[in-house]
Amino acid sequence: MSVQQRRQHRIAVGEKLPQKGLSHAFSRFASRMSEWVGAPWAFLAAVFVIGVWLLTGPLFGFSTEWQLYVNSATTVITFLMVFLIQNTQNRDARAIHLKLDELLRATPNARREFMEAEEEDLDEIEREKAIVDRDDPAPPEERARGHTVTNGHPGNAKK
Repeated sequence: MSVQQRRQHRIAVGEKLPQKGLSHAFSRFASRMSEWVGAPWAFLAAVFVIGVWLLTGPLFGFSTEWQLYVNSATTVITFLMVFLIQNTQNRDARAIHLKLDELLRATPNARREFMEAEEEDLDEIEREKAIVDRDDPAPPEERARGHTVTNGHPGNAKK
């Protein structure tokens, strides 16, 4: 049995793949770091560090070297954070797509041609959104508030 067949079998019977390797370790690290640096206290810590740096300005005569320290530190931190945030966003997007694909497969009247929308360019996505809006111009929340669709135009329901 090939690796792909074993994976498909595991998925079919509800088993999860073993989580190991560099990719898994990096994903766990990226998730934890994203949670950590997204916390309010992390922002306050960054503000505190910048405040201390500003207060030390007169001690160093606002020298070029003094400025270089904070510029270098913030550049390196920003560079590394881009990779952590991108990893987290990629995983979140894939998980959401998986969940939505499963919902589309489980819904009898769902249009499965939209399941690969993330692979399309923005113009095609906008064209398909217009098709969906045209087919149902009053989303469910508008219908719940008493709006109806008449001749393709939303309007208030008569009571």
